Amino acid sequence: MKKLLLTLGVCALAAPSFAQDAKVAIGISGWTGFAPLTLAKEAGLFKKHGLDVTIKKIPQKDRHLAIASGDIQCAATTVETWIGWNAAGVATTQIFQLDKSFGADGMVVKPNIAKITDLKGKTVAASAPGTAPYFALAWMLKKNGMSIKDVKTVNLEPQAAANAMIAGNADIDAAMTYEPFLSSVRAKPEAGKIIATTLDYPMVMDTFGCTPKFLAENPKAAQGLANAYFDSLDMIKADSKKSFEIMGADVKQSGEAFEKSQAFLRWQDRAANQKFFAGEHAAFSKEAADLLLEAGIIKSIPDLTKLADTRFIK
Repeated sequence: MKKLLLTLGVCALAAPSFAQDAKVAIGISGWTGFAPLTLAKEAGLFKKHGLDVTIKKIPQKDRHLAIASGDIQCAATTVETWIGWNAAGVATTQIFQLDKSFGADGMVVKPNIAKITDLKGKTVAASAPGTAPYFALAWMLKKNGMSIKDVKTVNLEPQAAANAMIAGNADIDAAMTYEPFLSSVRAKPEAGKIIATTLDYPMVMDTFGCTPKFLAENPKAAQGLANAYFDSLDMIKADSKKSFEIMGADVKQSGEAFEKSQAFLRWQDRAANQKFFAGEHAAFSKEAADLLLEAGIIKSIPDLTKLADTRFIK
């Protein structure tokens, strides 16, 4: 009996331990373009790739602080935002593209505003400097011969900005917002009109990235994150109804309402990612960095060659 117990003990010691799922915390917002990440979690796609993912909803203006504190290791945000984060000393590297906005981000104005140049001296609601809505405002103004200094800005997050327009806030002449909140304005044209979107100014592109430390120490996990995202796009194609219901529920929308809001953007599959990072990403980053510097959002341009790591999209 003792011999048997000894043998069992030796076998137990020799047995390999089961590998635990790699833990990773991700920071996102309720932006429609980030929804496939939620789908990947809820549908078990991250789990399938050996990941134990926690998704945290963090406003864009605070997301880099969560990275700097170690509260999250990865995040989703717009291409130009990574420039600002790195310029502020928060080292981060993009590893795959999530989406491109095709009308999902826009400028809403009061009925008396006919064109963007009419905003000179007016008040515009937008998220804080360093966020996509603020950058979109600066971009649209620049393309119309103006700058951020030509308007008065009030910092409101996208949902609050859209709600202010719908409520007829007398102190705000225009607002920067995005889906699903932009659709709430579309549904009430009497509240204001959408004067410009990313169909007119294609400059909102979202990517997913992590800290260089996380990528160096967890390359398999990083690959799993990319693979799970692409798997979620396959699931959307294979079972769109179920996918839209899952993604919509996260932002308190019905599947039908979510389907309508996602029509204003394009999620980017592996082939689209490879094309994007082959040249467009670097070209846009350069133009965006120059504008960020000009607008005073950053004090210096970081090393743009370190902003992307494309090994996980091959």
